[in-house]
Amino acid sequence: MMYVSHYLLTLRDCRALRLTDGYSLHRAVYGLFPDVRRGAEGRSGFLYADKGGKNGVRRILVLSDRSPDAPEHGRIESRPLPESFLDFQDYRFEVIINPVRRNRETGRREAVRGREAVERWFLSKAPSWGFAPRPETVQVADITVDEFCKNGMKVTLGKARITGALAVADKTLFTRSFTHGLGHGKAFGCGLLQLAPLAFSFDGA
Repeated sequence: MMYVSHYLLTLRDCRALRLTDGYSLHRAVYGLFPDVRRGAEGRSGFLYADKGGKNGVRRILVLSDRSPDAPEHGRIESRPLPESFLDFQDYRFEVIINPVRRNRETGRREAVRGREAVERWFLSKAPSWGFAPRPETVQVADITVDEFCKNGMKVTLGKARITGALAVADKTLFTRSFTHGLGHGKAFGCGLLQLAPLAFSFDGA
């Protein structure tokens, strides 16, 4: 069973948690769950996306394979995700993703830069994730760079927010993509495929 949760934080909660960058938000979300790793990949079992602030409340959307613990600061609204949620054929989607490709010569990951390049990259990757985006609907809404220090090391993480509509092409791959996340940077708020089939809204918006 999967759970969808909203982690709601007031300004006072954010100050108490010292939320100043991507790493501090990572710590806050990871504090909701015991440190249990899944499978050979060492997955945490949850994904999250920062939905920003509105009316003095910051909302973090969380998808997890277990119910989160009650936080010391802020509050959690959590519910089981219906088992039929992934049975639809067509969805609206939104995802914050880390667009990178591997340099064949150096073997290192390199950022994909520019909206058009990010869109082409996303469309080319989609079949491996089990879905086919409708190209005319796909929009690279935002491109940002998140910088923070982790264990004394500077981390730079490129993020793109992509929206549109998709059709499921391979149910097994699609289910894995939804539950495991897309791409890299999942520990820092990337990869959660937010879906809305028909009139049903995944994030409650």
